[in-house]
Amino acid sequence: MTRFRPCIDLHAGSVKQIVGGTLSTTEDSALKTNFTSEHPSAYYASLYKEHNLTGAHVIMLGPGNDSAAQEALEAWKGGLQVGGGITEKNAREWIERGAEKVIITSYLFPSSTFSLTHLQSVLAALDNDTSKLVIDLSCRRKDGSWFVATNKWQTITDFELNQDSIKLLEPHCSEFLIHAADVEGLQRGIDHELVSKLAEWCNIPVTYAGGGRSIEDLELVKSLSKGNVDLTIGSALDIFGGKGVKFEDCVRWNEEKSREEAKENVQAGS
Repeated sequence: MTRFRPCIDLHAGSVKQIVGGTLSTTEDSALKTNFTSEHPSAYYASLYKEHNLTGAHVIMLGPGNDSAAQEALEAWKGGLQVGGGITEKNAREWIERGAEKVIITSYLFPSSTFSLTHLQSVLAALDNDTSKLVIDLSCRRKDGSWFVATNKWQTITDFELNQDSIKLLEPHCSEFLIHAADVEGLQRGIDHELVSKLAEWCNIPVTYAGGGRSIEDLELVKSLSKGNVDLTIGSALDIFGGKGVKFEDCVRWNEEKSREEAKENVQAGS
């Protein structure tokens, strides 16, 4: 059943909402920020914990975010996923710090090419416990297809997102996180086709992020994916300065879907 998944995006030590396509590894002047919070990361972690919003991802966008990520983990140990700069050298450390799971992105694609060796090294650091690993396959469109984008979504790799690539990676992780970088932060609507394809390709949990702008988008993702894809809403959310979606409505959505799922399970078992 489709769920709302919250996020905490960190940039320069602050909670921000950024237009994904403007992130740059070299020029901060090109960065377009939708929102910078007056609250620390722990505020959002505590809020999510209060409402049992599991599966939230904390993404460190560049350097200078370790302390803010740690503050979030201290507010909800075992309740958050952490990504951004994760390698075999620090994956275990973040789990020990209190992350439920770690998210790997650019490290899997050295020289813009997928490295099974890098993936295996991260898993080895986690004692080959795939339940602790999320693979981020955030992508951009190119020539009518989607290709994984790394380095703050600025480098388009040669790794195409399709059924074969998903099948290759599924045995090595517990879920996927996929930002549609071309629409991330723009509040212009989700990528319908990508959501539908993710539901078709993926046999493990998958969270889509990018373009969510209303509570109706949760229903849309549920319909497009037959309930098999979760949705993250960022810039449009009122707790991030947005006007399109109320946080309390997202909480209510999850509660209602949990009741519906429980009812269906009871009926299936009777």
